[in-house]
Amino acid sequence: MRNILHTNGGRSDVLAFVSENLRRLRQRAGLSQAALADASGLSRRMIVQLEGGDTNISLSSLDRLADALGASFIEIVSDPAVQRLRIDAVAWRGSNPQSHAMLLGSVPAAREAQLWSWSLGPGERYQAEPDPQGWHEMVFVTEGRLLVDLSEGAVAIAAGDYAIYSSAQNYAYVNLHEGVTRFVRNVVC
Repeated sequence: MRNILHTNGGRSDVLAFVSENLRRLRQRAGLSQAALADASGLSRRMIVQLEGGDTNISLSSLDRLADALGASFIEIVSDPAVQRLRIDAVAWRGSNPQSHAMLLGSVPAAREAQLWSWSLGPGERYQAEPDPQGWHEMVFVTEGRLLVDLSEGAVAIAAGDYAIYSSAQNYAYVNLHEGVTRFVRNVVC
């Protein structure tokens, strides 16, 4: 999958704290690794590898773990010693070196609100998995031209324009520009 985040030592990636946070949150919830695997729909082997800091995982699988633990995505991926409002961690890297998504921060909402900075290199596509009902995205393009390919219909967004939509559907981001496309993404529930 193209939306898989890979561990990479020395960088500020969201997986840097997953191992510690997952173990702590699992123990707080009183769940064994097998019980968490059942509750999240992931394999026990994946849970073991995540707690050992030795695996790759999709962002949607991190969401499923958070739901199973009664925690937020931010609690799973952020440094517990740092204020939660500012995160500044890479959460996705594409095949093009200019393509990445940076989780900038989060604030409480009915459930959660996240601020992201994205860039997609020429020809890059990010295929997302649907969020649960109630989640929405607001995307503002700062450079280039972005196609948000939604189940309900594609939306092309030029620099200086935006789109708001439910993310509880299949969707993808596609760079329609010859150069890098940059955009700000807010995720809210």
